[in-house]
This record gives sequence, structure tokens and C-alpha cells, in this order.
Amino acid sequence: MVVPDRPGTLGAVATALGQAGIDIVSVDVLERGNGVAVDDIVVELPADRVADSLITAATAVPGVQVESLRPFAGPMDTHRELELLEALAPAGDGTAKVLATELPRVFRSGWAVVLAGGADQLTVLAASDAAPSLEGVRTPWLPLTTPLLLPSEGEWVPRRWQEMAVEMMAAPLDPGTAVLLGRSGGPVFRRSELLRLAHLTGLAATVTRLPPAD
Repeated sequence: MVVPDRPGTLGAVATALGQAGIDIVSVDVLERGNGVAVDDIVVELPADRVADSLITAATAVPGVQVESLRPFAGPMDTHRELELLEALAPAGDGTAKVLATELPRVFRSGWAVVLAGGADQLTVLAASDAAPSLEGVRTPWLPLTTPLLLPSEGEWVPRRWQEMAVEMMAAPLDPGTAVLLGRSGGPVFRRSELLRLAHLTGLAATVTRLPPAD
């Protein structure tokens, strides 16, 4: 949600949700600037509440906007990035698999893949369980040298992905390899998330070495 960046606003949101019987499980501040903050909030919705009640409660606070609402499944924790780094240290040749498995949890995205190659010759080194097939998908943004936001309306994005509003971001690993994250139905990835991804992949590249691509 997008909230006015002033003292007490998040507390007012928490109060409004609590009065509706909705518990806040965690809060990540994704972005701050121009007088607003973008927060990713995970809540526990009671069985007798519909999702719309969450929007109604949150937007009762002046200036608050709900940018998107999506289900969240998986373990909740507050040390996701630290756990990823701890898993990378002993990973060795399994680095690509660790990144593909753990990054969706870090960023609460739908999926992740680790790629090698270029626009017309693509090799998937590892993929999370929910990752779509990239067979036949052209990736003109590869090889990647800088982190990149990849909105769903991009010309290279397959039509079926556009219809599902698959928002993506990517960051380079070793030369010739990159990691791609996606969210079906959005919301769009923020620049702050892209910078976090670039930081994590940079750390991964220094801690371990990926196997060379064919």
C-alpha cells in the first residue's frame, strides 16, 4: 500500500486493520520519497472476512491507497536475506538452485529462474517450482550487465504473460548469467527491490562461483 510518509500513519493503518479483526504479520518498507512510503504488508485475514474488508479498513485512513492485494503462502520470517546468504556459503555448484529457490521468498515474488546465454540461445540453469517455461521466449535484454526492471508490457514479453500482468526484474550474476524474478498479476517491482536484488546477486557472485554455461 501507498501511505503518507508522516509519523503515525502506519500506526493508524494498524489500528484500522485491528478494529476489523485483521492482524499484521510483517511490514517491509519498499520505497520512500516525495512525501509517501510504499509498504508491503502481510496480514492474517480471519475466515469470516472477505478480502475487500482489508481494502475498506486500510483506505479508511486518510491518504492511504491499496496498490495491490494478493495471497501469500509460505513460512513467515524476518531474516529472509540473512538466511539466503547463509545458504549460499556452502552451496558451491548449487548456487543457481539456491538462488532460484530462495529469492521468491525474499522478495515475495511468484518465481525465479537463473539464466545463461543471450537473446536467441538461452539456457535455464535453475528454476523455482512455479517458474514458467521459457522455451521459445526471446530475451533481447540478455546478456545483462546492469540490473533491469522488466514491465509486463514490454515488446519481448509473450502475450500470455502480458495478459497475466507478469511483472519482472533481473540482475546479473557472473558474466553471461542472470537471475530473473516474476510476479503474476503484479504489483510492479520497485527500484528499491531491484537494488536489493542487485546487492544480493553481487554478494552471491563473490561468495560462490556458478558452473560455466555450455
